[in-house]
Amino acid sequence: MPDALDLLKTRRTVAALQLGDPGPSEDEIRELVTIAARVPDHGKLAPWRFVLYRRADGPALAERLMPLYHARFPNAEPARVEQERGLFARSPITIGVISKAGEHPKIPEWEQVLSGGASAMNLVIAAHAMGYAAQWLTGWCAYDPEAAAILGAKAGERFVGFVHIGTPKEKPAERPRPAVDDVLTVWSA
Repeated sequence: MPDALDLLKTRRTVAALQLGDPGPSEDEIRELVTIAARVPDHGKLAPWRFVLYRRADGPALAERLMPLYHARFPNAEPARVEQERGLFARSPITIGVISKAGEHPKIPEWEQVLSGGASAMNLVIAAHAMGYAAQWLTGWCAYDPEAAAILGAKAGERFVGFVHIGTPKEKPAERPRPAVDDVLTVWSA
């Protein structure tokens, strides 16, 4: 296992279409979710939860989601329609990260939402640490209330995103990263 700093320096996003088998085992899935839940959580609210989708679920999900997709995007190109049809069959597993953020007398909702984002990032990093790769996506169904309900969101919940996980079919490419001086400002009075 790489040391923590090397792990963080080498994490790369791999497109879901490039994630093949094997995917995480049942025990590894439980470990991934355990790690995803180890995030800052002011008030111990656990303002997030997770939904597991397996590649085999893809056709059933497509059957339920595609009528909505056609209604929302009636002029979509056929290639795009097929891409959407295969959304949940791209990788061995996909884990939906749901924010349960809401009104609280002491904990701002924004902090709860950020905790959900941190849980998605922990999931991505944990997949990398296990030797897998991941891609965190949102897309139309994360923002469409009817699609989100089909995918398991309850009233008042929103998807942070969908983390696709599997074994990379090819070595991930490096991409340019911002220079520290371009993204860091030192405050002064």
